[in-house]
Amino acid sequence: MSTDHDWIRWGEQDPYFAVITQPRFRAGALTEDARREFFDSGHGHVEHVLARCRRVAGEGYVPARALDFGCGVGRVTLPLAQRAATVVGIDVSPAMLAEARRNAEARGLANVEWILSDDALSKVQGGFDLVHSCITFQHIDVPRGRVLFARLLELLAPGGVGAVHITYAKRQHAQSHGQPPAQPTPPGETSAATPKGHGKAPAGGQPSEPQGDPGMQMNAYHLGEIAWLMQQSGIRAFDAEFTDHGGELGVFLYFRPG
Repeated sequence: MSTDHDWIRWGEQDPYFAVITQPRFRAGALTEDARREFFDSGHGHVEHVLARCRRVAGEGYVPARALDFGCGVGRVTLPLAQRAATVVGIDVSPAMLAEARRNAEARGLANVEWILSDDALSKVQGGFDLVHSCITFQHIDVPRGRVLFARLLELLAPGGVGAVHITYAKRQHAQSHGQPPAQPTPPGETSAATPKGHGKAPAGGQPSEPQGDPGMQMNAYHLGEIAWLMQQSGIRAFDAEFTDHGGELGVFLYFRPG
């Protein structure tokens, strides 16, 4: 099941909230202070990611050419552009890319190329000293995500570092080690990942999101499959840290070829 249509709609109607699902980032509530907080979080993220990259690439590591897969409105891409010579931001939403381009122009950043994504990343030319993706794969259905992850591995330059976030479990399913209990799929229907919010009220509470939002799948990947793809591409070791975004459990993987 493709999630592109929903993400394109998010880009058109609520692009900042789609990236960080906090009410203050809603289109109708976004103040200059909230916008500043949004991009400050990107700066902090980039500093942390580069520090972790140096653990696998050495203290002198500075990416000259970086790729941000699932760039959205540029929360991470723009801070990267202040540290790398050139950056490519890629997203499936034209509206997200348009907003990211406006944000770059407002900051005087001319070293970013914005590219519309497809499943083959056919418009992206490697290699890159940094291939980065954060809170993106969770919104991509797993079969397509595996193909895209393998493609990102191909785009790493020799000596480059991959920094990719992958979700693998849900905290609410503690009895089944984070995996949703298996449920039979009615004839003629297709099973889908658990959506995130979208107007449904939490237990004992009011709806956390207004009606009419697009869907937002939260997909869990099999880490064994991800590790297999990495090893097949020539990755011999990796560093990792656990993440927890509202009960969506994941790992941030840091690795380099060879």
